[in-house]
Amino acid sequence: MLVVTKFGGSSLSCATQFEKVKNIVTSDPKRKIVVVSALGKRDSSDTKITDLLYILHAHLKYSVPYEDIWNMLYTRFVGVQKDLGINYDITKDLDALYKELNKNISQDYLVSRGEYLTAKLMSSYLGYTFVDAKDLLVFNYDAKMDEGTTEKNVKNAFAKYGTIVVPGFYGAFPNGSIKLLSRGGSDVTGSILSKCLNVSLYENWTDVSGILAADPRIIDKPRAIKEITYAELRELSYMGASVLHEETVFPVQQLNIPINLKNTNEPSHPGTLIKNVCTDESNIVTGLAGKKDFLSFNISKDHMSNEIGFLRRALSIFEKYNVSIEHIPSGIDSFSVVVAGSSVEKCQYELVTELRKELEANVTVEKDIALVAVVGRNMAKRSGICGTIFQTLGQEKINVKLLAQGPEELNIIIGVASKDYETTLKALYQNLVA
Repeated sequence: MLVVTKFGGSSLSCATQFEKVKNIVTSDPKRKIVVVSALGKRDSSDTKITDLLYILHAHLKYSVPYEDIWNMLYTRFVGVQKDLGINYDITKDLDALYKELNKNISQDYLVSRGEYLTAKLMSSYLGYTFVDAKDLLVFNYDAKMDEGTTEKNVKNAFAKYGTIVVPGFYGAFPNGSIKLLSRGGSDVTGSILSKCLNVSLYENWTDVSGILAADPRIIDKPRAIKEITYAELRELSYMGASVLHEETVFPVQQLNIPINLKNTNEPSHPGTLIKNVCTDESNIVTGLAGKKDFLSFNISKDHMSNEIGFLRRALSIFEKYNVSIEHIPSGIDSFSVVVAGSSVEKCQYELVTELRKELEANVTVEKDIALVAVVGRNMAKRSGICGTIFQTLGQEKINVKLLAQGPEELNIIIGVASKDYETTLKALYQNLVA
């Protein structure tokens, strides 16, 4: 059995965190593949190494003095090496990188050095072999991953070395030039390696003990979710829950490889297990998530239901303006099209004008709508959930502007005024989740 372990920047911010990582890795012989992000923030006033590298690139590009930024980077890396007595002279790699600094240096290459140097430190500290991600993850020139070559590279590297540390966040084009993944992409690197080796578990270590059932900025000490399906995670993530990089799930889900989200600072906590099928029925509602800043285009016309193709014509106008649709609640002679406010920022009035002209319908726009998702695989087995929602919000004198439920009964979407968003989350959490 094999386990891929990925450690985020907060797990690698200083020597003390490196020590925690080593204790975690060495406590289980199945943890043979380690993926690391770049050094993270040591405290709220600190700066992530990745952010410093982006700033450094901007300074180089626009010929702004950069010595202070470089010295911060240099000090951070050398400090970890010295504090732990790691047998790797990182100053040689840092000095070599310094000589490469110029206004034409590739941003992808420069930023990737955060993960590269962190992985060098960690591999030496663990006694594992460093394997550069550019020699594993191969992208075609259209930026799509060459899955066959990547899988072959990963299998060969693991077969050759047995225990490896891989920098996350980047791969390479066929010519060897570095290609960054999107921000947070180290999660994806771990997922890809897990799929290539068909491991038994993918562990993702951060600074929180799993996925929380609601936003801790609004709900005081929300409970951690023990188990969650990939489908539930998708629903919560889409509605704003900050959990994993969106592309992390797909590689491992295909092979039904579970993901365990755990806390480096509390390794004994079981965290959250993400898998295709969950058997835990202790909670009816798995979690809540939501977002503000939605608009509703309310469209009405007498005898609209008798006009074949009316809805298609309306939606084609939104498509013309490249606007993604969130929800379409409907009545007999009216329906609403709910969209993200940011998506119609520059075309709202043109949309209204064209909808009125092409559909010969009444069109009004309602702003400041917030959407809250109540998500839970066990809701389909229980009655009265919607009743509880309406009763809860009625007691708070909150008007429900929208109610939608998916065919799988996995989620219920409630639309309320943005001013009622926090109150809605608190009330629903207290009555459905806590």
